[in-house]
Amino acid sequence: MTITRFAPSPTGYLHIGNLRAALFNFLIARKAGGTFILRIDDTDAERSKPEYEEAIKEDLRWLGLTWDRLERQSTRIGRYEAAADELRAAGRLYECFETPTELDLKRKKQLNMGRPPVYDRSALALSEAEKARLRAERGPGHWRFRLDHERIEWEDGILGPLSIDAASVSDPVLIRGDGQFLYTLASVCDDIDHAISDVVRGSDHVTNTATQIQIIRALGGEPPAFAHHSLLTGPQGEALSKRLGALSLRDLRARGIEPMALLSLMARLGSSDPVELRTSIDALVEGFDISRFGAAPTRFDEADLLPLTARYLQGLPHAAVADRVAALGVPGELAERFWLVVRDNITTLNDMGAWWALFRDGATPLVDEKDRAFVAAALDMLGEPPYDDSTWRTWTAAVSERTGRKGRALFMPLRKAVTGRERGPEMGDVMPLLQKAPRL
Repeated sequence: MTITRFAPSPTGYLHIGNLRAALFNFLIARKAGGTFILRIDDTDAERSKPEYEEAIKEDLRWLGLTWDRLERQSTRIGRYEAAADELRAAGRLYECFETPTELDLKRKKQLNMGRPPVYDRSALALSEAEKARLRAERGPGHWRFRLDHERIEWEDGILGPLSIDAASVSDPVLIRGDGQFLYTLASVCDDIDHAISDVVRGSDHVTNTATQIQIIRALGGEPPAFAHHSLLTGPQGEALSKRLGALSLRDLRARGIEPMALLSLMARLGSSDPVELRTSIDALVEGFDISRFGAAPTRFDEADLLPLTARYLQGLPHAAVADRVAALGVPGELAERFWLVVRDNITTLNDMGAWWALFRDGATPLVDEKDRAFVAAALDMLGEPPYDDSTWRTWTAAVSERTGRKGRALFMPLRKAVTGRERGPEMGDVMPLLQKAPRL
């Protein structure tokens, strides 16, 4: 059975980079009819906050990425302790006492000698008496997993065949000196116990994957199928990492980006398939193929979300946005007409407010000086609302007959005077929505 997981740490808000992992794992599970687990990686008790966990859930619900099970690492500490004991008994977990400063000096020395900055395993040579002395002086040590120095190989779902020499990688720290279990061990235990079959994550985790494969096997498990998606860059190829805080999902939602616009872009961005707007999760699932994605850095431009959002809104019936329209104060008898008039002239739902303000309160007329006398005379001929579907046609015909103006010279000055804009909906549709007569 296909079982995938999305494993955010509740130490901040989800951003556009997190979404790729969440979406890919979700789509793989749904396409296979499997299980999608939301796993809260909250072993860092100091930084993990309940409000961030709730924000993560809220963002996923907004996107429609529903989970089948919820797991929390903070409830599984006993399992991690048992796994650590098992690795110690097998000689695969050893205690180290170097300070961060000492480790940094070792790395610099190795680099100066032209060697890779790999931990030298000096802690393995410590006697029990030396360990006791260091514990007394420095407190409990941190614990590293002793890698077998062999090639670690796997077939990556995106990157293809991968091979990493474990001798070129430092033995990973699994437990900090304060006793906190780090992601590497906790994630391995969870993936084994939850029978995770597929893991998709960023290409910056490739080395972590190699070490985790060895840890999984040391604990008697079978590694899942791994795939590592490319990292996102900005539109000019610049690093996106410094801007991720400004690209949180909650900020995109506040700016009016529609969930299906965001999901449609992210389900194809970086693949060999063109981005196509989808209007349902089922359509996304049907068209998803992890093998179509490549290894090259993927350029993300948030501006691409705006035309997708606009196109999505153009296809929505009034019933889909009735609550938002009502919240503006649009009278019920005008609500559907209002939506059908404005939906082709907005980029996000946030833009509706400006249109309703125009219809309700009137616009500031946009009048060229050469047209001022013409517009003033025309507005005197309009009369008071309510207007109907024939008002624009009969009014402009009467104005044309009196002034002799036709075509653009007739219609454009009147549009600009009534709406304060050069472009917008058909004026025949606008007039019945006006609550006040336009005035200079």
